[in-house]
Amino acid sequence: MELWQQPAHGLQKLLSKGEISARELMAAHLERLREVEPLVQSFITLTEETALEQAAQIDQRRETKEELAPLAGIPLALKDNFCVQGLATTCGSKMLENYTAIYDATVYRRLRKAGAVLLGKTNMDEFAMGSTSEHSAYHISKNPWDITRVPGGSSGGSAAAVAAGEVSCALGTDTGGSVRQPASFCGLVGLKPTYGRVSRSGVMGYASSLDQVGPLTRDVTDAATLLTLISGYDPLDPTTIKEAVPDYGDFLLSEVTGLKIGVPREYFQGADPEVAAVVWEGIKLLEKMGAKIEETSLLSTDYCSNAYYIVAVAEASSNLACIDGVRYGHRVQADNLEEMYIKSRGLLGPEARRRIILGTYILSGDAYKTYYLQAQKVRTLVKEDFAKALEKYDLLITPTSATTAPKIGARCGESPNLYPEDDYNVAVNLAGLPALSLPCGFAQGLPVGMQIIGKPFGEGTLIQAAYSLEQETGYDKMLPDVVAVDSKGVV
Repeated sequence: MELWQQPAHGLQKLLSKGEISARELMAAHLERLREVEPLVQSFITLTEETALEQAAQIDQRRETKEELAPLAGIPLALKDNFCVQGLATTCGSKMLENYTAIYDATVYRRLRKAGAVLLGKTNMDEFAMGSTSEHSAYHISKNPWDITRVPGGSSGGSAAAVAAGEVSCALGTDTGGSVRQPASFCGLVGLKPTYGRVSRSGVMGYASSLDQVGPLTRDVTDAATLLTLISGYDPLDPTTIKEAVPDYGDFLLSEVTGLKIGVPREYFQGADPEVAAVVWEGIKLLEKMGAKIEETSLLSTDYCSNAYYIVAVAEASSNLACIDGVRYGHRVQADNLEEMYIKSRGLLGPEARRRIILGTYILSGDAYKTYYLQAQKVRTLVKEDFAKALEKYDLLITPTSATTAPKIGARCGESPNLYPEDDYNVAVNLAGLPALSLPCGFAQGLPVGMQIIGKPFGEGTLIQAAYSLEQETGYDKMLPDVVAVDSKGVV
């Protein structure tokens, strides 16, 4: 097996035994990156020289018999809305093309302390506004399983980089499924933690009450490791909770006997039949392993997407007010202030402009009461709906997405609230719950993800259930064969 084909924990064992060096590991991933990056286009910024220098430093510490950190030498990618001192942080936008971060995001500091080596910043929908990675100002990332299809979004670049073997693991942000949905499309594990579990300091926000940082990994073991390392209270982020962080590796147990799992029927009614069938196969396997399965209902499901988009775009309008060419962002010279604002913000893409304009309207005058306040009331109902269900069940299981990865261009021009997969993800963000997407099979040769939803700060139970199923299926060991196609989609 090639080095780039192994999960991070497998590579870490090889490094700790001295069977490979950190520089050899980095060279293997760089070789893989040069081979497939022209096809998948995962990255906006590469940090090859710095990565090799950091790998050399790790090898020096190994030679002196210094104990290695948990992720020493492991290649990492960050979505390009994470600040890294001295590196461009574009958020997938031309507005920030020349912005260089002056400090590190808390989660990056924690992973650097753990020895991870940054290989680059990944492509994303502009300011995280999108579900396909087609709304980047730079290029469209491709799905390694089929490069005529999207990798999902907005963390599509991170997902594509891990799936293609360019890096071992990556971080993304999840506002309404932007870690879980790309994980589903690319055959990865994607984990969205409980709101407040992971610091957002140094991560450029889309919708602050919804955003959470989460890992994208090859398997559940790596997801548990990354979650342990990035979790915990941060005085720089007042939304983080002073809740003890367990070692999530302790939950890597192949045991689900007695777990009560609810299956909300609403999430299967609109799903592609093949996708629904694959997820049900996984659910039945859990039942065979000893879990107790019961169909249930979440009555708030039909209202989630509308409430989500109202809250999200309103917060985005507020968060992105500073990207104006004065405080941050590209500045266009003009004869007066109003003209300067207009020309500078003209660099924003159409999707970002649409959401910012809509959010500004929602927060204005009577629209605030008509839309925003009503959406917050619906959000409360969603939280209560999930809380009631999770009193009865340990976990809830749904498809991660209604479909497999769509073709590039298939969703262009759609209104944001018409994306069918959003109905499957946004409720978790509205309720602030943890959720994990796990590969559970294939439909027409494309990966299908199962979404496992847990109680607040119940990530351990999610990991245990996901790990148990992963051990039975082995889908974590299935890798895409990245091949070029012509303009007609023919290999």
